[in-house]
Amino acid sequence: MSKIDVFNQEAAVVKSIELNDAVFGITPNQQAIYDTILAYQAGLRQGTHSTKTRAFVSGTGKKPFRQKGTGRARQGSTRATQWRGGAIAFGPHPRKYGIKLNRKVRRLALRSALSEKLANSELTVIENLSFAEMKTKKAVALLNAFGFDRKTLFVADASEDYDNAFISMRNIPNALVVSVAELNVYDIVNADRLVMTEAAAARAGEVFA
Repeated sequence: MSKIDVFNQEAAVVKSIELNDAVFGITPNQQAIYDTILAYQAGLRQGTHSTKTRAFVSGTGKKPFRQKGTGRARQGSTRATQWRGGAIAFGPHPRKYGIKLNRKVRRLALRSALSEKLANSELTVIENLSFAEMKTKKAVALLNAFGFDRKTLFVADASEDYDNAFISMRNIPNALVVSVAELNVYDIVNADRLVMTEAAAARAGEVFA
């Protein structure tokens, strides 16, 4: 079990806890992380792009001019791709970009991303994210206390009271608050600093093991 310090919201160490090595102490599998992020980003694509083939372009089917004797290249339809207002050749059509990943790969990627954060000293555990009121100043004070000035991902457990913190950080571009259930590999890797509450770290050690 890996030991890590637990801080209060004033950035003072209050105690230490042990993290589950099965989740936070494995050798990161970079391929699993890559595949999972690729699948995540592919799933964000709408796939609603569409172009018209010559079957769907409006226009006549009449031959624009006779085959021979004009000195021009022969043409059979004004709906062909080389004509203004004509069709698009090999254009995109609506499709799904989703990539299927096995559940084991997704879970391995989560454990790998969490382990990498701990190994790189980019994981911080705090007591809680409980704010007395919804104030952006309170969130800024928390970030300043730890010196977090880059992208920071806060993770809380669903059983905790972190609603005020969630709303307080909505206006801060470099801060994002999610629950353990919403945690994904892309957000972990994309963040420069991962901050988990004590309850969230314990919960992640249970559900991702």
